[in-house]
Amino acid sequence: MSQITQTILYTDVDGFAKFRDDTLHLSEGKPDAKLSPLQASGGFQFRLSPVGFKSSFHCTTTPQWLVVLSGAMEIFLQDGTSRIFKAGDSFYSNDTLPLGAVFDPKHHGHASRQVGEAPLQTLFVRV
Repeated sequence: MSQITQTILYTDVDGFAKFRDDTLHLSEGKPDAKLSPLQASGGFQFRLSPVGFKSSFHCTTTPQWLVVLSGAMEIFLQDGTSRIFKAGDSFYSNDTLPLGAVFDPKHHGHASRQVGEAPLQTLFVRV
């Protein structure tokens, strides 16, 4: 069976945001164009971030897919790790604030920044 790897940004039981790679099976379509099962969505938004954009640490408020359309972005976690996502890359952003927690910018969430010479254009698809 065909499959692809998808990156998941999530909140672990310790309250810290982490990355995890999961497998998505492409069980539909034709032999020359495999598809995943149809996924539900709650709408989408485009975003344009200028050269130099950088966010502070924050949590994802609504779980969503993020697709980089052009440019590049880096996502930083509290433990100092980061990943760069370029045009064509995507990840599922689900590092929501744990139930009952009060946001602590030294413990929760992730930060992001635009990377390189080109503005960052992204597509958010809500789940």
